[in-house]
Amino acid sequence: MRNMRSRWLGAVASFPVLALPTAGLAGDYAPMLPIFALPTTVVLAGDYATESLNDEPTPFLSEDDLPGRTSPILEIGPKFLGTGNISRGITLPTGAVWTPSLWVYGNFRTAFQAYENDNDDTVSEWANRLDLFANLQLSGTERILFGVTPLHNRDTGAFSGRVFSPDNQEGYVDELNFEVDTLFFEGDLAEIFPKWDLFDSTKNDIGISFGRQNVIFGDGFIVNDNMDGFGLSKNNIRFTNNPHIVNWRTSIFVGLGGVHRGNNQRDRDAKFYGWFNQIDTPNTTFNVDVAYVESDQTGDLLNVGIDATRRIGKTNATFRAAYSNAVDGVTPQSDTGLLLFMELSWVPKNTHDNLYLDGFFGIDNFTSAARGPLAGGPLGRTGLLFAAQGIGTFPSPLSNSANEAGGAALGYQKFSNDRRTQFTVEAGARFEYGDQIPSLENEYGVGMRAQRALGNRTFIQFDAFVTKRENDDAATGARIELQAKL
Repeated sequence: MRNMRSRWLGAVASFPVLALPTAGLAGDYAPMLPIFALPTTVVLAGDYATESLNDEPTPFLSEDDLPGRTSPILEIGPKFLGTGNISRGITLPTGAVWTPSLWVYGNFRTAFQAYENDNDDTVSEWANRLDLFANLQLSGTERILFGVTPLHNRDTGAFSGRVFSPDNQEGYVDELNFEVDTLFFEGDLAEIFPKWDLFDSTKNDIGISFGRQNVIFGDGFIVNDNMDGFGLSKNNIRFTNNPHIVNWRTSIFVGLGGVHRGNNQRDRDAKFYGWFNQIDTPNTTFNVDVAYVESDQTGDLLNVGIDATRRIGKTNATFRAAYSNAVDGVTPQSDTGLLLFMELSWVPKNTHDNLYLDGFFGIDNFTSAARGPLAGGPLGRTGLLFAAQGIGTFPSPLSNSANEAGGAALGYQKFSNDRRTQFTVEAGARFEYGDQIPSLENEYGVGMRAQRALGNRTFIQFDAFVTKRENDDAATGARIELQAKL
């Protein structure tokens, strides 16, 4: 379920930063927001760092000194991140005060891409994607979000554009549609019914959401899908007799329709049930997730995931284990397996760059509880070589299936030009130790990505890769994409 705060996915003063290792999550946008902080003096003492406020006063910035606001394409009512007085709003019978505003925003992507498929044919295509949202912001915690993807089919993953080759597929592709991709309400019960506790003295801040929404937990390993359902979330749970638990957030979600299984195909009979927990301690953040998918047609599946994120010296580290169990026997949608995953990253001294090393080892055939048609396999977070693009048919250079395989990716992400330009290079490998999928032999590859901001809303991106599979010739692919934040 979602954080119960409003958010806008439109562009701001720069372009989206690729925070590698990247997840192959369709529709997951990360605008690079300007960061503002008080000047501080840092004093190092052993392995610890303490901060003290600077004694020198900081001049107050006038409105002319501040960077200009990049607005969404339509604003009705209070402005997004605007300044000025807040209106009196509308007082509901429950006691809640709503100040409605409508913000329309989106993200447009257009890409030319070419690659070699498994038949050694060259595939070249032009693909387009538009994610368009209307956000009715009712208060700081309540909103209704409506979204459409008019240029691609949300179930099949086909995109409007043109196929240039191979010849037997040449022609235009028309996937124009007005199917509702997103429509949900989210809020906080304590804010909707403030008269329950006028002095805010009880622990009744419970987040709610219901409707068609994107659900991502376990960093996309357990679930990464758009489905119809409802959820509840409770944050800031504390235990007075256990100060080591700084914060516990627990969420439940029930998916009643639109569930896509681990093979990225929709299962119209499936129901999804999830219980997700994040626990913060002074040194480590833990996630413990449990999901169950029920389906008479394709079999029930149980998923359990646990991960821990912390600093080890100057290294950011995440260790993850995800398990799946085919309750009713193995089917293409349900299988049993264990996936072990590791992420390490480090910022070299005197830089804003990112050096990362990710590795995985799959025992048997781990299967995610729910994965959308554009999400690819569970290994997309390993890096550029394993990530799905979320547009067109351009594949991940190395397979992102976790079945009986191990592998790793090593990469370096370089920022320049005041972080408006970045360049990433990566080397990776995937080793098969089973024979269930003979076509997926040992693979090796190198890939790169370059991004450059063009103004405040647009950036251009170039990707290329070379891979080599045992007993096969080298395969190549390249793509260029223009992305605009609306």
